[in-house]
Amino acid sequence: MEKTIKAVTLGNNGIEIKNLPEPIPGNQQILVKVKSCGINRSDLLETQGQFFGHTSGDTKIIGGEFAGEVVQLGEGVDNLKIGDNVMCRGGSGWAEYALANSKRSIKFNLHNFSWEQAASIQGNMQTMHDAIVTNGNFVVGQSVFIQGASSGVGLIGLQIARALGAGKILGSSTNKSKLSKLSNYGADVLINTSNEDWLDDVLKATNGEGVDILIDMLSGDYVNKNMKATKINGYLINIGRLAGMNGPFDYDLHAKRRLHYVGTTGRTRSVAENFEVAKVANDDLWEHVINGKIRHVIFKSFPLTEAKEALNIMNNNKHFGKLILLIN
Repeated sequence: MEKTIKAVTLGNNGIEIKNLPEPIPGNQQILVKVKSCGINRSDLLETQGQFFGHTSGDTKIIGGEFAGEVVQLGEGVDNLKIGDNVMCRGGSGWAEYALANSKRSIKFNLHNFSWEQAASIQGNMQTMHDAIVTNGNFVVGQSVFIQGASSGVGLIGLQIARALGAGKILGSSTNKSKLSKLSNYGADVLINTSNEDWLDDVLKATNGEGVDILIDMLSGDYVNKNMKATKINGYLINIGRLAGMNGPFDYDLHAKRRLHYVGTTGRTRSVAENFEVAKVANDDLWEHVINGKIRHVIFKSFPLTEAKEALNIMNNNKHFGKLILLIN
């Protein structure tokens, strides 16, 4: 009799819990009994019709990051064994069992991580390291501004900047309650972007020059002020569009400030490119993760059956930190 699993699917009827055939691992793949899943903005956007090269359908399983126990090995797997606990990235993770590429999976010890932490620390850490260090060309002592810092990935960004020796760290939020908490995670300067004069606060904190590196998770109508908030010849790295997918862009301002304006995402990278992003991030940061200097702030965990409710919280920006799905 064919084994079936429960999974969160996205199809013609929206988000549903369905019973599907248990997947079989192929070459270099592992089958994981999933214990926890991270909820990301890209998952939410996928439910809103942005598939980033993937296709939808009644058997499309949501979820790009998860953690669990290895229960079956595909051909050619030589770095893991059955019973290992692993952090995984890929797709189709919001399910009782999921497939993962063995080379993108990190073995871990439950003495160092909870299942909630294991679900998503890897992905958010790699995203922010790629933005700050690789694309932002970070140098110790430089100033870093996380524009939109109260999300799970934003809070990781603050901690990475602190762990790697940033000189001054700025963090923003439009919510006063969330903003007040950012100093607990590395922010030296708190910027309330609901205030019209927030740019003045950034310039005041940086001697009128702007920051060396601005990590932008807002975009939309913020883009021109973000350019003014970035130092001449500085780096403005776009990793999110919480304030809108489109907005006015002052090309003359961009030229005058000689900015390195880079957009980056893992969703359109090849497997080999994602391997490299993971390697350099882990080489730089894994020690800080193990010793607790970089940790996720968990806002709330939900059972798999409440995935839709969790996505609604993210859509309404009601959370501070990370949303997680737990599977028994």
